[in-house]
Amino acid sequence: MSTLIPSPIHRLESEFKQLNSTRVQGMSQWYGYGYGFGYRSTGTEDDQGASSICLEDFVSSVSQAKMLQPPTHSKLLRIVHTPPPHFHPQLCEEQKLQHQTIAMDASASSKLLLTLLCLSAVAAVAVGVVVKEEPYVGVNIGTDVSSMLSPTELVSLLKVQQITHVRLYDADPDLLRALSRTKIRVIVGIPNNQLLGIGSSNASAAAWVKTNIASFYPDTAIVAIAVGDEVLTTLSSASPLLLPAIESLHNALVASNLDSVVKVSTPHPADIIIDPFPPSQAFFNHTLEQYLLPLLSFLRRTGSPLMLNLYPYYVFMQNKGVVPLDNALFRPISPTKEEVDPNTLLHYTNVLDAMIDSAYVSMENLNFSDVPILITETGWPSKGDPKQEPYATIDNADAYNSNLIKHILDKSGTPKRPEVTPSVYIYELMNEDLRTSPASEANWGLFHGNGTPVYLLHVSGSGAFMANDTTNKTFCVAMDGADTKLLQAALDWACGPGHANCSAIQPGEVCYDPNTVKHHASYAFDSYYQKEGRVSGSCDFNGVAIISTTDPSSGACVFPGSMKPANNSVKANNVTGPSKASRLGDMENHGLNIVNVLLVFCMAFVFVNY
Repeated sequence: MSTLIPSPIHRLESEFKQLNSTRVQGMSQWYGYGYGFGYRSTGTEDDQGASSICLEDFVSSVSQAKMLQPPTHSKLLRIVHTPPPHFHPQLCEEQKLQHQTIAMDASASSKLLLTLLCLSAVAAVAVGVVVKEEPYVGVNIGTDVSSMLSPTELVSLLKVQQITHVRLYDADPDLLRALSRTKIRVIVGIPNNQLLGIGSSNASAAAWVKTNIASFYPDTAIVAIAVGDEVLTTLSSASPLLLPAIESLHNALVASNLDSVVKVSTPHPADIIIDPFPPSQAFFNHTLEQYLLPLLSFLRRTGSPLMLNLYPYYVFMQNKGVVPLDNALFRPISPTKEEVDPNTLLHYTNVLDAMIDSAYVSMENLNFSDVPILITETGWPSKGDPKQEPYATIDNADAYNSNLIKHILDKSGTPKRPEVTPSVYIYELMNEDLRTSPASEANWGLFHGNGTPVYLLHVSGSGAFMANDTTNKTFCVAMDGADTKLLQAALDWACGPGHANCSAIQPGEVCYDPNTVKHHASYAFDSYYQKEGRVSGSCDFNGVAIISTTDPSSGACVFPGSMKPANNSVKANNVTGPSKASRLGDMENHGLNIVNVLLVFCMAFVFVNY
C-alpha cells in the first residue's frame, strides 16, 4: 500500500467538508452545474477503494469551489456517498506530465481541426463563386443542312458569337472532339430510335456512356444527356422504355463517377400540359401521369431539370385574335393587353412566362415544387408559307429571339416565380434546309448553313452573347396582307390628325414611287412612329402596322428611321437591369473578395497557433 500524505491533508479534507457535510465522490464526478467549470480526476484507486489524486489538483479544486460561493452547494456539487478522497504524491509528477501531454495533444488536434474547417469553408465559398451559374441562353444545333460548316468551323462560329451552351441532337464524335477545351457546355442528345436498345439493356447504356460521355469528359464540358425528344407524345410506343433508359444511363454515370456533373432528363412538348392558361388551372395530361410521376421523382432525386420545348409561335398561331402578337414577341404592350390570371391576379406580359408558370403549377399539382425547368427549345421561324404562315417573318423572328435573350439575361423570372429564371436554348443555330413541309420547318435558324446570318439580332445591353448586333434601328411599316381600305384609313389619319411628315410621298417627291397604298402607308407610319419616340403603341394603326428591323429605305427614298442614328433601342418592358456579363462580374468579384478575406484569416490563425 502506498504512503499517503499525513496531517495537512486532513486539514484540507476538513476545509472541503465545510462546503458540504455530505461525503463527495473522490473528485471524479465534480461538475460545475451552471457555473462554467468541471473537473475529472486522473487518480488511481488505492487499496481502500478511494481515488488518489494530486495535492495541487485538490487544493486548486477546493479554492475554485470556495471562490464561486454558490447560494446552494448542492447545485455546485453532484453529491454521492463514497469514501473521502486520498492523495498519492508519487503520482503527481507523472500525472502532470500526462495531463500536459493530453492537453498538448488535444490542443494540437483542436488547432488542426479548426484549420481544416477554416480552409474547408474557404474552399466551399470559392467553389460557390466558381460554379454558381446565372441564367443563360444557348442554341440547338441541328444537322439537316446541305452545306454545313465543318466541326472546326462550326466551333469557331460559336466562339466568335460567344455562345457558351449548345444542345446536340446526337453524339457526333467529330463535333464533340472539336468542342474540347472550349469551355462550351454541351447537352448530348440520344435519338428516339436508340431508346429501345438503351432502355432494355443496362450493358448498352453503360457502353453508350463510355463511348459518348466518359471518353470526351472533361475535355469536352458535357453537362447533360437529353434522352429522346418528345417521346411521350410523338412515340407513345416507346414511353414504357423512357424511364428505364434514363435510369440505366444515370447508373452508368454513377459507375463512372460522372453523375454529379452530367444530368439526365428528356425534353417534352408543351402539350403534355392541359389548359395552360390561366396558368393557375394548368395540369398534366392525366394519361401521361403514369410516366411523369416516376420521372419527376427521378428528376428530384438526381437534381435534374424538367426539359420543355416551348413555342409561343404556335400558341399565337392557334389563338390568333385572342393572343396579341406583341405579347408573343415580348414587345411592350399596354396594360389593357396584358393577360391576367383571374385566380392569382398575376399579369402576364408575354406568352412564354405563362407557359413556364403553367408547368410549375402542373408539377405542384403532383406535389413537386422543387424540380427546376430548362427550356430546351424555343424560337420563331423567319420564313414560311405566305398564306398559311404569314407571321413567319424575319422581323418577327428577330423580335422574338432578340427580346427573349434580353428577357432571360435580365433575370426577371416569371410572375409566379420572379426569383427563378429558367435558362433557354434557341431553336436553332442554323437553317436546316433539308427539312420540308411546312415551309417554316427549314427556317428557324439564326444562320445559314455556311455561317452567314439570316438576320441580325438586336441584343445591345445584354452582354457579349450573339455579337452580331446592329445599331438597333427599328421602323414601323405596313403589315403584309393588310386590307387596303384599312391601310388607306390609317394613312389618312397619320398624315392628318397624327401630324406625320408626309411631304416625301407627295407626287413628284423622292418617296412617291412606288405609288401604292402600302408603300405610302409604310412611310407615313414610320414618320409617326419616329416622331412619337418609338414608344409602346405608336406602331399599331388598328392592327395594320408592324415594327421592323429591316430598313425599308430604297434608292434615294430614305425613311425617317434612317435619317439619323436612333438614340433609343426598343426593349421588352421588363428589360431594366444590367447585363449578364456585368452582373456576373460583380458577383464573382464580390465572391472572390470574400475568399481573400477568409484566406487571410486562416493564414493568420495558422501563424498564431503554430
